[in-house]
Amino acid sequence: MDTFADPDAASTVSDDAPRPRSRRFSAALDGRPRGRYPASRDSLTGLPDRAMFRRILGDMVGTSRACGTGFAVLFVGLDRFRLVNEALGHDAGDALLAEVATRLQRCAGVSDVVARTGGDEFAVLAGGAGRREAAATLARHLQAALEPAAVVHAHECRITASIGIGMFPEDAGDGAGLMGAADVAMHQAKEDGGNALRFHRPEARPVPGRRLRLQTGLRDALERDELSLHYQAKVDLASGRICGVEALLRWESAALGSVAPAEFIPIAEENGLILPIGRWALRAACAQSVAWQRQGLPPLRMAVNLSTRQFADDELLSDLAGTLASTHMDPSMLELELTEAMVVRDASRAARMLGAIKRLGVHLAIDDFGTGYSSFAQLKRFPIDTLKVDRSFISDIPGSAEDRDIAGAIIAMGKAMRLTVVAEGVETDAQKAFLRAHDCDQMQGFLFSAPVPADRFAELVARQPR
Repeated sequence: MDTFADPDAASTVSDDAPRPRSRRFSAALDGRPRGRYPASRDSLTGLPDRAMFRRILGDMVGTSRACGTGFAVLFVGLDRFRLVNEALGHDAGDALLAEVATRLQRCAGVSDVVARTGGDEFAVLAGGAGRREAAATLARHLQAALEPAAVVHAHECRITASIGIGMFPEDAGDGAGLMGAADVAMHQAKEDGGNALRFHRPEARPVPGRRLRLQTGLRDALERDELSLHYQAKVDLASGRICGVEALLRWESAALGSVAPAEFIPIAEENGLILPIGRWALRAACAQSVAWQRQGLPPLRMAVNLSTRQFADDELLSDLAGTLASTHMDPSMLELELTEAMVVRDASRAARMLGAIKRLGVHLAIDDFGTGYSSFAQLKRFPIDTLKVDRSFISDIPGSAEDRDIAGAIIAMGKAMRLTVVAEGVETDAQKAFLRAHDCDQMQGFLFSAPVPADRFAELVARQPR
């Protein structure tokens, strides 16, 4: 993305009262979450996601209650952001969101936490804004930071934001209540025309919470053709060539804008919608793989993620067999990715199910290895082909000796078990060099390519040197 002039930096106005900060809260602020703040970040912006923000907020509530001090939660919703995606495309929209995240971070104070809570919405926990005046000043600074035009893909974009503010302890005494108060106030600002700030008012008419809106929207997403697949390359570390691809769900809601998978997939899991969504994704990925081969692209194994509900569904095998038959997909060119937690929860059933899938000729991968509770001894029970090293062990390489040791050990053990080892989240040449030195087979990450639509992925493959 093209860069453009930074707005005048503005810091938050602090109250006289000391800013409460617990050890865990401070850990979250330095960008290296640990303890009860596991790595839970938005893949586009690098900001804490909604789940991590909620955990930080809960800690702040407890600390502030003990200290007798207040703070503010601000919800920042971009106005008419959907028009950017419609006019310039999703890549431009993503670039603009990344720039918005950068500007919000630069504007926020050192004791503030900025998060992306989903789609075109952000949140700020303002630890030093214990009074309404300080919170309002911060909100105006945030709006001012977004005012300068952004040059995105050679187009000048202007964006405004509606900001809702919830105050602790006046508006709510817990994290969920504060987020709800700020959300209601933000939507009130949007209803009043946008580019405005509003404090929570107890008398304000509640608007449906975001979770309810997501649930409602998901029910119609398939029918409205709002779901799509993007594709991220897997790259052979020895040759540097694309050797596989992973299909990743995307949701562009007419009502909610771009919704992050980390936000809508857990909801789909809970309400059962993940079953029809998962079936659609599997069929669409297989059909796309066949279409690419008919276009003359080299055969690339297509990886598709299975959800927990899908893996537990008694119809999985018949759905899988039916999809392979209807799309004419070569079973050996399909790889299903499961998390280690899914297979160790009921190891006996998992072994039977995975064995049946293997008999269909489909490959199997364990995703996000290292984040659960399994061991290599347990994995030996399952007929898996591929082991994917979780990105949390890659992101701090080469700086973290601990992560170097862990990643190196996972690669070595995976190779000893004759598995194909794939490292996720590779973003730097230094990480790539480490992986090659440790004989990792494949890498996946932004260093080579972000997830892209089908036509863009085909171009990536076609541009490779013969």
